[in-house]
Amino acid sequence: MTRIQPRAIPPRSMQRLIDAGTHPLLARIYAARGISRREELDYSLKALLPPAALKGAREAAELLADAIEAGARMVIVADYDCDGATACAVGVRALRAFGADVGYLVPNRFEYGYGLTPAIVELAARMEPDVLITVDNGIASVEGVAAARSYGMATVITDHHLPGDTLPDADVIVNPNQPGCDFPSKSLAGVGVMFYTMLALRAELRERGAFAGRQEPNLGELLDLVALGTVADVVKLDHNNRILVSQGLARMRADRMQPGIRALFSVAGRDALRASTFDMGFGLGPRLNAAGRLSDMSLGIECLVTDDMGRALNIAQELDRLNRERRSIEQDMQEGALLRLAEFDPGNCATVSLFEPDWHQGVIGIVAGRIKERLHRPVIAFARGDEGQLKGSGRSIQNLHLRDALDLVSKQYPDLILRFGGHSMAAGLTIRETDYDRFQRVFEETVQSLVAPANLTRTLDTDGPLETGYMSLEAARLIEQDIWGQGFPAPLFDDVFRVDNQRLLKDKHLKLQLSKNNVRFDGIRFNFAEGAPQQIRAAFRLAPNEYNGVTSLQLMLEHFEAA
Repeated sequence: MTRIQPRAIPPRSMQRLIDAGTHPLLARIYAARGISRREELDYSLKALLPPAALKGAREAAELLADAIEAGARMVIVADYDCDGATACAVGVRALRAFGADVGYLVPNRFEYGYGLTPAIVELAARMEPDVLITVDNGIASVEGVAAARSYGMATVITDHHLPGDTLPDADVIVNPNQPGCDFPSKSLAGVGVMFYTMLALRAELRERGAFAGRQEPNLGELLDLVALGTVADVVKLDHNNRILVSQGLARMRADRMQPGIRALFSVAGRDALRASTFDMGFGLGPRLNAAGRLSDMSLGIECLVTDDMGRALNIAQELDRLNRERRSIEQDMQEGALLRLAEFDPGNCATVSLFEPDWHQGVIGIVAGRIKERLHRPVIAFARGDEGQLKGSGRSIQNLHLRDALDLVSKQYPDLILRFGGHSMAAGLTIRETDYDRFQRVFEETVQSLVAPANLTRTLDTDGPLETGYMSLEAARLIEQDIWGQGFPAPLFDDVFRVDNQRLLKDKHLKLQLSKNNVRFDGIRFNFAEGAPQQIRAAFRLAPNEYNGVTSLQLMLEHFEAA
């Protein structure tokens, strides 16, 4: 069951925004998202929170500046998703511009798992680094940091994940979510944390006179990478993150991108000059992620750090091939999961746990997400790992912090979960295959104690009906140009329409002709093969639709019901 629920629109906030010069349609949308002042829509770099507020940033800058002056060797240990890849690219490009001797390492997730483990430190030691820098990982790597110390390496942890009870004994930790950090934005992605660390390092080098006689590196040139990693990691787009994304989008639209970003736009068949957060989240991000899911994320990082456009394009084409392969594997896995769930009535169940022996580790998170969307339950999908273990990837719903739920399971049953980590909406874990049934039962009991039954009904928060004058291609373009994402959702409207005609496209997409007040609209609901009643209440987005060189308005239906 899905409930359509219009958001409240504070009239004073809306009017204040209109009086400050905001377009009336956008003022209404912003007000419904808690924006009350024009200053909250200031996306200029001068509005960015200063690096000095981020705990550990100055100390990291001093350590790295000392290392650069000493000619020390640095190695960045990256994570294997889009956030980790972009964070690594930001680090490599900035440090090289500062004159550092820096390389990178991104371990194969299937061989080495997640985070800075002792095995990864041993691998990194072959590169003979003096300093190890983690990006998008490391906050839980107590044993890995101890191993690095035993090799005589200094360690700088840059991460944004929630810390456990014990912090690693690193030389410096930069993480807005670590204890004692008063940085106002707790939602920085891993790439955002690394960008801030590089801002602090540039300021430190400037104080030391490192740029005397030469041009100071412009870190703004890296904002396309920061924007991509921030959007792809689905972190909350608070004001500070919206600044980072807006500035990155501006560079893309001005055709001032890294070669790898330009190449990814090309293979995705998207126009960078009209780049949107949708392009990053659904076009570029999945192609980078495909490398980490099926192969080796060093392929994705190399695409982002090379200055050779031809090489970037060749790598991007390989990433595109991997993404098509990923989609095929995902489709097969999803179909198998749905067959298993065909007779499944979630009823009073609060969770869904799934495991198939032949599932691919790299795609279980996507499958968990698809099933979660369908059933509106926290879902954990498992695949076989090594030595009798299962690797799980979970996706959650609002009102359940998934990592905290797993932490509670771990505290109540210390022998059940071998490793876990993540965020409120996504988390990963490892258990023994023999404990799967037990975990399924315990996880269900734990979530039952944390979630009210009403939270298991899917709610679509909408921006209400849209005046006919705003049901236009111009309004769709206006919305498309703005910054939308997690915590600052793209506008979703709802209204009642008459269905004048309907047909299936490619046997899986429902194409409709709709009308309201004698005005006709084209509509489509993707991956929905059932018919629509004669009159519907629909939740929809405005979207430009290009066909045969002609652009027209199309309503993208997310849900409808009989009206």
